[in-house]
Amino acid sequence: MEKSVTKPTPPPLLISRFDCERLEALLETPIARGHDTQALQAELERAEIVEPAQMPADVITMNSTARFLDENSGEEREMTLVFPRDADGSADKVSILAPVGSALLGLRIGDSIEWPIPGGRTIRLRVLSIQYQPEAAGDFTR
Repeated sequence: MEKSVTKPTPPPLLISRFDCERLEALLETPIARGHDTQALQAELERAEIVEPAQMPADVITMNSTARFLDENSGEEREMTLVFPRDADGSADKVSILAPVGSALLGLRIGDSIEWPIPGGRTIRLRVLSIQYQPEAAGDFTR
């Protein structure tokens, strides 16, 4: 008897209308053409779009700063999800065009993701809190 393997369904994904519009425009730029954007495009296609003022405060949006737990090491880290122009190479800023950046978009407090790291290993990051979310702060231009 054969076992069928089913892929887990990804959790629902909320994206603000403003972020969606800016990300779709970004995908049309030469900067994006130099990256593998399939994961980001797939996320945008499956997302539920909400008005910025309706965005729950527990969702990672563009320019959100979140605190994560590395479930492998127990180490905590803080990262901000940014547009490529704001990624300065520091470990605390993650570009939306990086594979982990695309994975962070739309995560909620308590959600976990697997993040591949050099050497073929993966780490598991869990969202502990969101220190700053532009929508919750009423900052719709950031």
